Amino acid sequence: MNIQELIKPLIQKNSTKIIMVVLDGVGGLPDASGKTELEAAHTPNLDSLAGKSACGLHVPVAYGITPGSGPGHLGIFGYDPIECQIGRGILEALGLGLGVRKSDVAVRCNYSTFVNGIITDRRAGRIPTGKSKELTEKLQKELSSIDEAELIFAPGMEHRFAVLIRFPEPLEADAAMISDTDPQKEGKAPLYPSALAKNSESVSRIAEKLINKAHDILKNETKANYILTRGFSSMPHIPNFDEAFGLNALAIATYPMYRGLAKLVGMDTPALEGSVEDEIRFLKQKYNDHDFFFMHVKKVDSYGEDGNFKGKAARIEEFDKLLPQILELKPDVLVITGDHSTPSIMKGHSWHPVPVLINSPYVLGKICDAFSERQFVKGELGIFPAVNIMPLALAHAGRLKKFGA
Repeated sequence: MNIQELIKPLIQKNSTKIIMVVLDGVGGLPDASGKTELEAAHTPNLDSLAGKSACGLHVPVAYGITPGSGPGHLGIFGYDPIECQIGRGILEALGLGLGVRKSDVAVRCNYSTFVNGIITDRRAGRIPTGKSKELTEKLQKELSSIDEAELIFAPGMEHRFAVLIRFPEPLEADAAMISDTDPQKEGKAPLYPSALAKNSESVSRIAEKLINKAHDILKNETKANYILTRGFSSMPHIPNFDEAFGLNALAIATYPMYRGLAKLVGMDTPALEGSVEDEIRFLKQKYNDHDFFFMHVKKVDSYGEDGNFKGKAARIEEFDKLLPQILELKPDVLVITGDHSTPSIMKGHSWHPVPVLINSPYVLGKICDAFSERQFVKGELGIFPAVNIMPLALAHAGRLKKFGA
């Protein structure tokens, strides 16, 4: 029995409000100073809140397993990321507003810089979103189909975009089992889109042609002259968030992939642009319309992936200054966590447990003095699976009945 099956008969509705803030990639490791990014950042508001909250560390998937953003978010949303495996392509496509069918394979792509057979920049210098839109429209105009498949492109933020490979008929369940072509490090050649199942062979052939034809179209670009494909995926079946947890949920996220994930589980996912302050402003505007709010803060992770320790700490400090605006709403339960750790010294996601804070009137508190990895090791929540965050949030909101007689 998974956690959703256990709690579903216990769910009871009330008027409580739950806010879940996800500081993407918030966990870190010490640099030469001996401090993590959270420890180096000046965070008086987060530190004060930690002293009044239940704190701990969550394991997104399993010990030693480094999660992608999809599994990381599924876990904190209460879905077992091992049971519910979703490719990033679907999330990106849904987040960009594409209507995904059973006959589609969705792919998340990066514009990149390709020189003499080598990827010199996996993100094409994080080209401006406007430039990405221009290039994606060019690809759509000049590359609308390959063989029997229609191609549907959608520009994303900065260097990202998505493409649907649409076939005439519904696909087999394993048709999207194609390996990524992103080598994950600069200075390496792009990988080959290999078929990982018999039913994915035709998709892999079209993917190879897509990459080659796109390069022909983009080859005169200085930075964005090549595409890397990631997260080939088809539409999965996943329980609705409202049915699973009895919550009318709103996603507040500016990056398409995270809206896509929220949309996939049934959250309301309006398109939104702007800063973290704009997100909080939107939260205030919609506060009476929903009872669960997922608010995503991306740039913490971006600076971690770039290996920018000081930049990541600065983004954490920026959120800390805005935290009082969220606290003014006086939510019944406030959860602040991350979907995974992104230590700057590793320049990528890692397997390390992620800080999580739950604030409500029903906590011990007075255990942790600061919002940090080392402090949260001694918190009352301990180290626990990410899928338990949602049951804890519901319990703190009085939304779970007693189990058994």
